[in-house]
Amino acid sequence: MQKQQKKTLRRIRRVLVILLPVLVLTLAALLIANRYLNRSQTAVPEDPSADTDVSADLIIPTPSGTDTDNGSEKSDTDSPPPDEASVQEQQAEPEPVIEEEPVTLLFTGDVLLSDYVLNNYKNSGIDGVLSPELLDELRDADITVINNEFPFSTRGTQAPDKQFTFRVDPKYVSVLTDMGADIATLANNHVLDYGADALLDTFDTLEGAGIDYMGAGTNASRAEALITRQAGGKTFGFLAASRVIPVVSWDVQNASPGVFTTYDPTRLIAAIEKAKDNCDYLTVFVHWGIERDEHPQDYQVSMAQQYIDAGADLVIGSHPHVLQGITYYKEKPVFYSLGNFIFNQSIPKTAAVKVTIDGEKDPVVQLIAATAENARTAACESSKKTDIYDYLERISTGISIDDNGILSQTASSSD
Repeated sequence: MQKQQKKTLRRIRRVLVILLPVLVLTLAALLIANRYLNRSQTAVPEDPSADTDVSADLIIPTPSGTDTDNGSEKSDTDSPPPDEASVQEQQAEPEPVIEEEPVTLLFTGDVLLSDYVLNNYKNSGIDGVLSPELLDELRDADITVINNEFPFSTRGTQAPDKQFTFRVDPKYVSVLTDMGADIATLANNHVLDYGADALLDTFDTLEGAGIDYMGAGTNASRAEALITRQAGGKTFGFLAASRVIPVVSWDVQNASPGVFTTYDPTRLIAAIEKAKDNCDYLTVFVHWGIERDEHPQDYQVSMAQQYIDAGADLVIGSHPHVLQGITYYKEKPVFYSLGNFIFNQSIPKTAAVKVTIDGEKDPVVQLIAATAENARTAACESSKKTDIYDYLERISTGISIDDNGILSQTASSSD
């Protein structure tokens, strides 16, 4: 709600900036027109039979410039007509100039509303879950995207022979709305922890909260669907898929509801190629990799390049639960894993990715470093922030991160 109110205020300010000059010019034109009308009325003589041409201030002269009554040329003493062109120029409304505002996209890693997190939320609300600095970033972004690593439901049967299974009461979707989430990816290895009923409840819960979901659905078309959002005069598109599921029956190609998978990248590549024609900036969110491994697998590198070749502008990864390296491919950034964002009690290192798109300029990519203690995720202070940026530079290829978290491509990373 707070994010929507801020957006509404920005729209109101933009309309006022456009309308005020138009209103001032319109008023000026009316005053000028009124002045000419008054002048023309006072120019009419008392005696209508007087030998004076009284029509000069009221009627535009004929193209020939002659008096139609007697064929004689107009006298030099005739009063000139008002400069109609100048009046029209004053009255013409200028074309409104709408300056595009920068658009911010914000991406987080894995979100699990564990018992630790929910206890904080019950006691202190969203302030018990996230620091004010992070909340501001999440809420102020035009589009905020998270990885929803669990189903919202009180129904279903726990998946057998699975080490970790998650499920959260749907009433706690308020955590996501309080933090400003706009889109949630469900393409991961936990959304079916409690079966089809729980996943269906998740769809309903997110829809009821006004949060779009991607990467899963009641059928393949819905699971593979492009999610779009409008902002700053542009269309932003989002796709999600998983290369990690515990059993093949989770694949939406095999059962419904299900998850969009990308073990074979063919279908996701086709979805990217189709989506590129319908949006100005396309993000692909992929669940992949090895848990606790800070380096991407070879297949992650290969697939990321294929997704960008197909038309993706940004690739965001999840699943390893730790930060993985960053790289550029064909000037497009790839974040192999953002790690956990809201999870259990402790997160030593994580980062949200903020992308600012301003007209035709190159997107500005910024990392927001964070950690979690006692199940509360907070933006880092300067020294810890620098440690995380230095760490990411060490495990990445061809990138540098400045003191403000701004990411840049080094010469050695150009492909």
